[in-house]
Order: sequence, then structure tokens, then C-alpha cells
Amino acid sequence: MEKNDKTQLILNGDILKALLTLSIPIIINNLIQTLFNLVDAFWVGKISSVHFAATSFVWPVNFLFISLGIGISIAGTSLLSQLVGANKIKEAQEYASQIIAVSVIAALGFTMVGFIMSPHIIKAMGADLELAKLSNLYLRITLLDLVFMFLYFNINSIMSAQGNTVTPTILSGISAVLNMVLDPIFIFTFNWGIAGAALATLLSRALLAIVGLFFIFGENNRIKPNFKNFRFNKDILGDLIRVGFPSTVGQSGSAIGFMVLNGFVVSYGTATLAAFGMVNRITSMVMQFTQAIGAALTSVVGQNIGANQYDRVTTAFHKAIKIAIGIGVIGCIILVSLDKELIDFFIQSKDDPLVISQGISFLRYSSLSMPFLGIFSVFQGLFQGSGNTKFSMGMEIGRLWGVRIPMILFFKYLTTIGAEGIWFSMSLSNLLVCVYGYFIYRKKKWKRSVINTI
Repeated sequence: MEKNDKTQLILNGDILKALLTLSIPIIINNLIQTLFNLVDAFWVGKISSVHFAATSFVWPVNFLFISLGIGISIAGTSLLSQLVGANKIKEAQEYASQIIAVSVIAALGFTMVGFIMSPHIIKAMGADLELAKLSNLYLRITLLDLVFMFLYFNINSIMSAQGNTVTPTILSGISAVLNMVLDPIFIFTFNWGIAGAALATLLSRALLAIVGLFFIFGENNRIKPNFKNFRFNKDILGDLIRVGFPSTVGQSGSAIGFMVLNGFVVSYGTATLAAFGMVNRITSMVMQFTQAIGAALTSVVGQNIGANQYDRVTTAFHKAIKIAIGIGVIGCIILVSLDKELIDFFIQSKDDPLVISQGISFLRYSSLSMPFLGIFSVFQGLFQGSGNTKFSMGMEIGRLWGVRIPMILFFKYLTTIGAEGIWFSMSLSNLLVCVYGYFIYRKKKWKRSVINTI
């Protein structure tokens, strides 16, 4: 396709074809990123269950720091896609420059803060002894790649807004292959253990960002940033804050919620924490498909709103919902059928049988909520593409703080069912948040404009 053909497909072509054309590269990209994480899990799991638990334990902390980058990325895709839909390429280029500058400054600041606060955060979450030591080491190294992650988020936003979902996939593939090669070398050959896994990820993501910048400033990119005589534009920053801040609050609120959730999980023991982390990685394989549909919908919604074609937005939403539910049902069947085999494969150390039994129990609960996670992703794509990110924020925060954590507290302190209370609460919260999303959709508040494209 020519560089403008995907915009024509999004604005004038078959909606289903547009969704699939954009989502297939995103699916591949997401699977690559999941493979990226699973490779780390596979090799670290060979050391011990405590080492594996440490990587899961610090994930919400790291996610808290990258939440601003994700918020800026969501705002970038929404704003840039609407400008592309309105054929305002020059304005889109200026927006892209502002987005990158803000992201780099934020990433450097968070890296310094996170590195200093790491041991205090881990202690506050309830880790001690070997788990605390390993978690602190792993977290500090992974925080060093924030600037590269933020840059990649920017690259992804700029490309996705134009309907180019292939380039980010190529970049992710290169990065994942490098990570797979480096992981066993750093972990076992050099005997760096968990630090080796973190360093392999750091180097892989650095390459991902550096190569991505060549694409951004290449001839085939329409939205090319320009930093000559650069100055911050308060109007553009205002748009970024208005659209990006709710996403940042939603992502960071979710991250803090998972930190609290991890605190509850670890209170049941390291085995439960290891099982929790492993199942989340397994179910993420299915979620990548539905999240890709949601991400593709973001670009389709953004460009068509920019062109004032709301009928195509509604059509795209309906088709995306059907696809996501279908994927979720198929994923549920596969996970339930292969639950024991999947858990047994990824928990390689076999040093704690409780990890296996807990993992199987959690996977069965999680499998049932796969269709609802698909619907959740599509609602997120609709709200983010329209720029009304306050509704996607409501879904993120409401799912954790409004439903999941209160239910977990109830089961922990007022019942004796143990860790199953966590698994049940997580599954039910995914259902209830979809009810909220449907309510907002029916109210049509997401149709309110957030940027002037006329």
C-alpha cells in the first residue's frame, strides 16, 4: 500500500478490512512483546520460583512509572489520527515534536526518582529477605530503559495514527530476537541471574528505540518531527494534558491498584505470587489479539472523527465487538483445555508444587473472563480514539478500585476461601466494567469533540 492508501481505507474503504489490515500487524507486534516477556519468565523460572516471583512482584511498580508515557502515547494516537483524518499534516508534525520532547524529559525524571525510591517502595509493598533483594535489583535495571520505552511509545503513536502498524511490528521483532539471544547468555553463561534478564531487556529496548528513530525521520513518514528552533507550544501541551492526563491517571491508578493487589497476593505466600505472575503472562497471549482490535479501532475512530464521519465510527465499533467476543470465546476454550500443560511448561524449576496447583486454579478463573477482556479492549479503543479518555480512565480505575480490591478485602478478611477470593474477584470485575462501558456508549458522551480539526 502507498503511504496514503491506509488513510483512504480507514476513511472510505470497507470497515472490516480496515480493522483487520491495521490489527493483524498489531497482533503480531503484541505477540512479539508477550514472547519478549515469556522468554524472560521461562529463563528466570529455571533459577527458582522466588526469582520468578520477583519479576512479577515489581511489574506494577515499573508500570506505574511508564503510565505517563502510555498516557502521552494514547493522547498522541488520538490527536494525531484526528489531524490526519482532517488532512492537517503540518499541524500533526508540530504535535509530534512536542510529544517526543515531553516524553523524553518525563522519562529521565522518572528514572532518577524510581532508582532512588526503589528499595523503599518494595519494602512498603511487603517484600523482605531474598524477594526484596531480587526485586530491587531487577526493578532498578529495568527503570533504566524508561527513556527508550517512552521513545518507542512515541514512534508507535506517530505510525499508528497514519495507519502504519507494520513498522512497529518490524521493530518489535528485531528487539525480541535480540532479547531471546541475550537472555540465556546473560543469565547463565555470564551467571548474572535475574540481573542478566533485566540487562537483556534494557539492551533490546534501546535498539528498538534507536532503530525506530531512523524510521520516524525517514522519507516515508508523513508526520516527521522537527526540532529546529524548538519551543514548547502551550496550546499543544494543553491538548496533550486534556487528552493524555485522564489516560495517565487511569494507567497509574491501575498500576497502584496492582501494587496493592500484589501486596495481597504475596500475603498468601511466594508460591501464590509466582502463580499469579505466570497466569497473567499466559492469559496475555489471548489478550494480545483483542487488544490489537482495540488499538486498530483507536486509529479508525480517530481518523473518521477527524473527517466527521460518525456513522463509520459506529459501524467499526460494532464489528470490533463481534471480533473481540469471538476471540475471547476461542481463547477461553483453549486455556481451559490446556491449563495443566501450560502451567507445567512455564514453571520449570518445580521447586514448589503449590505454584502448580495455584496456577491451575487461577488460570481456570481467568479463562472465563476472556470474552469480557475483549469487550473491555474495544471500549478502550472507542473512548481513546475519540479523545474522551476520561471514560477509559473510569474503566481502568473502576475495575480495580471500585470492584476488584474491595471484593478481595471482603474475601480475605471475612471468608476462609483463601487465594481463590482473588481469582474470583478479578474475573467478576472484568464483567462489571464492561457493563459500565456499555452504559457510557449508550449515553453517546464519547462523541464530544476534544480537538478543533475544522
